[in-house]
Amino acid sequence: MELTELTARTEGAERTPAPTRRTAGRDADGMAVASFILGLLGLLVLNLLLGPTAIVLACAALYRGTARKGRAFLGLGLGVADLVVLVTLMQFDSTVSWSF
Repeated sequence: MELTELTARTEGAERTPAPTRRTAGRDADGMAVASFILGLLGLLVLNLLLGPTAIVLACAALYRGTARKGRAFLGLGLGVADLVVLVTLMQFDSTVSWSF
């Protein structure tokens, strides 16, 4: 494909607007809330999956400058607690699954 063909194709295409500060803040706030909810759910089920996900979302929300810093820190703490609970249960059961 030649450069002129590629230029002709992209000239007529509409570009998506860059995210504004307002939408970026809302995204970060949503990530903070999601990390809190996933960390809380991770204490009950799927802590191997939900714990690290909560940690990553909380760190991303804090990096992006969320207005909900408390929720992001709670999500971070709950994500770490998920992993601590998992390791503790693994020491008692010698398995990754919970048994009641």
